[in-house]
Amino acid sequence: MKDPVTVPTGITYDRESIEKWLFTGKNNTCPLTKQVLSDFELTPNHTLRRLIQSWCTLHASLGIERIPTPRPPVTKSQVTKLLQDAAKSSSSPQQLVKCLRRLRSIANEKETNKRCMEAAGAGEFLASIIASSSTSSPHQQEFDDQMITTTCTAGVGDEALSLLYGLQLSESGLKNLMGRNNGEFIGTLGQVMQGGNYESRAYAVLLLKSMLEVADPMTLVHLRSDLFLQVVQVLRDHISHQASKATLHLLINACPWGRNRIKAIEANAISVLIHLLLDSSERRTCELALTVLDLLCQCAEGRAELLGHGAGLAIVSKKILRVSQVASERAVRILLSISKFSATPHVIQDMLQLGVVAKLCLVLQVDCSNKTKDKAREVLRLHAKTWKSSPCLPPNLVSSYPA
Repeated sequence: MKDPVTVPTGITYDRESIEKWLFTGKNNTCPLTKQVLSDFELTPNHTLRRLIQSWCTLHASLGIERIPTPRPPVTKSQVTKLLQDAAKSSSSPQQLVKCLRRLRSIANEKETNKRCMEAAGAGEFLASIIASSSTSSPHQQEFDDQMITTTCTAGVGDEALSLLYGLQLSESGLKNLMGRNNGEFIGTLGQVMQGGNYESRAYAVLLLKSMLEVADPMTLVHLRSDLFLQVVQVLRDHISHQASKATLHLLINACPWGRNRIKAIEANAISVLIHLLLDSSERRTCELALTVLDLLCQCAEGRAELLGHGAGLAIVSKKILRVSQVASERAVRILLSISKFSATPHVIQDMLQLGVVAKLCLVLQVDCSNKTKDKAREVLRLHAKTWKSSPCLPPNLVSSYPA
């Protein structure tokens, strides 16, 4: 124990250990008493720390080093003062950026500082800066002054957005952001995704993903169509692997609700996902992209878009047995949806000529999950009269065709 602190239940723990339990592990109870902690205030136990330091000094001859006096964490009043100073300097973008960087350095010191900043209202303050930066429009008469003001304002917004994401707000903090101005902050993030630089667009989609993970169903149902356009554009632009994965997670969370599948399809998500599968061989990216495709193909519009793309069926089939068991299962689910609900004579022949049927027969022969094999078997049985006797099916696979 190097820095003993006492939680509200009266139990003393090492600061690093209890912070890891509360913040990294996202627990809200005292590990010993199991009581729920109404707040996470950690009070330094100076008496115990001095005893530990004295013991270290007494045993210095044994090679034990004295534990240095730890630097005290930032307090809520200190953060409040910094936020007030930042608000006062809002008329000067350079000064505001300087204040925001000071706040960032405090947040980066330790997890406790982030929670203290959240309790002091840093999340709402940063959100207001981002909102004003994304909607501000300079009115200077000189063009050069306009450019300088726009650049400074954008810099402030970028700095505030990266800091807000870095705070890793709690679930209640994220919900507060979503409820801000009747959900307008979600639209603000959409504007950043549309017109910001690559870094800010990445932070915006990462923050939006975190927000939608804790959103209530009504919020998810009422997501605007233009938000899906902006999200899909981020995916199309390949800003970064992290941003692409966050975008895919976001779509997975949003698509099952309301008309969100249609909104994503109208935003051209199917085509973007197909091109992503064509370009990427990274396991997790392929799994997520196929999961989104599976969700979108659960409606007629999604299946029509997939079948209308020249590489749609082929790339879905190609990912079977080449990526992972999860990817194979998702791909077979997509093919099952098409076989059940969109199997025109033309589609049935395409599946045969593109090797989709042969791949499904191969699934029955290799070590796949039973769930994947059952779905593959169901697809093959649906159109057995057309496929089983076709010369396009390799003879060595006919024996595995389900009876």
